Amino acid sequence: MKRLNIRELNVGDSLLLTFDGAFDPPSEIARELEPFLQALETYAGEWMPDVIEGKRRRKYSRAAIWKALEEKRDENSMSIGLYRTKLPALDMSLRLWFPPLPPEVHIWLEVQPLSFFTEAERCHKFVDMVRAWASHYPVPHAMAHSMADDELSGAPYFGRDEQTARRDGFDKIYELSWLNVFGPKLVETVGRERMLSTPAHRVEELPNGSILLVTWPTAADFACDEARVAQARAHVHLRPDLDFDTVLRSLRERSATLAPVVPRFHPDVAPLLSRVVDRVSLGERQRRISELNAWQPPEPEEWLPADSALPPDVEDSERVRDYYGYLAERLVALLHSKVPSVFTESPESLTDIDAHLWSENFPEVFERQHIDEHAVPAVGAYLGEVLVRNLGGQWLPRKKLGEAQVLVGQRVWFPMVRAHRYLRSRQSLLDFSLSQLYRTAERHRG
Repeated sequence: MKRLNIRELNVGDSLLLTFDGAFDPPSEIARELEPFLQALETYAGEWMPDVIEGKRRRKYSRAAIWKALEEKRDENSMSIGLYRTKLPALDMSLRLWFPPLPPEVHIWLEVQPLSFFTEAERCHKFVDMVRAWASHYPVPHAMAHSMADDELSGAPYFGRDEQTARRDGFDKIYELSWLNVFGPKLVETVGRERMLSTPAHRVEELPNGSILLVTWPTAADFACDEARVAQARAHVHLRPDLDFDTVLRSLRERSATLAPVVPRFHPDVAPLLSRVVDRVSLGERQRRISELNAWQPPEPEEWLPADSALPPDVEDSERVRDYYGYLAERLVALLHSKVPSVFTESPESLTDIDAHLWSENFPEVFERQHIDEHAVPAVGAYLGEVLVRNLGGQWLPRKKLGEAQVLVGQRVWFPMVRAHRYLRSRQSLLDFSLSQLYRTAERHRG
């Protein structure tokens, strides 16, 4: 049973819910979790989890939940993960904390894609589910909103240092999300009458004194101008010290930052840059696409015309070629578990290597001496082997490793020189990618 992994899917924005509620730890956990499960099963509908994970993976059922919770129980807590096997994807965790820690139920819920919540009725059911949870498990503050926009809002610290933010929590209305639950303490800070009179799509007082507030009928439309105006109007109502025009301008800037940008990457490195973009946070992704659309990698210079090639100057050329193969195998040994395609010595494996080393920030994490002594020769030899295997290239061995060449058509390429430039910095992994050199050599081989 293979569950969807939101991080691997990366199909766009998500609806994020964060919820930390209090509960009385009874002797029977099933009784305390009944309201949680009842609301989930009543309102989730098409995004209902069908997989439960503790130490092992099981099909969703109440019995599976109890087994999974017991598997992940320790002195102070127990937890499970809830997921789906098909779209919409779900990444949900439930954790219970027990004394001597403050008894608490922690819920993290992420549904992808956010566009799933364009229907008002589907959003209404989601709100009713959160209302049921907040009525039974009192929260100081809970929210549901676009994950990308939440990142741009400054959450969770809102300009404070981490220690201050953890100490004070959400002690005033730093930000207004699509769905909000304000606990009694925050309600009294703002003023109950003021909060209940907020101009919003839905404002409701809960039995425990909390107030639920929804700014707009549909979560997926949070960035449209009408929803932003409503969000700003509600925010400044709750925070009279804020200026409406300033708040609205900031929200519109966030909407502009999140507006979709069509990738138009340089064709030689488009597959690599797509992988780079996938690693960028949702809030910054469109801006990064714009930057990479405008960026052009330098044209490879690590070559000479074939008639200017350095002639082989070694006594046993075959032996030296075997040594290049040995160096390439060292890269395979280093990367095979994280980059399985490295075994294939293919153009695709070069892109996979580029993306992996960039994501690991390899040039700036490992010691420079080790990179120069071990990584550069291994990467250069691997690149050369890919040119030989896939483009009919031929090694021209040299005594100096940095002078080793691969003849492809009417050019000779210097893979060791490329590897040296490539492994200078994280940016150089893009400027001097293995992928781009291969594609250039491929175009010129005829």
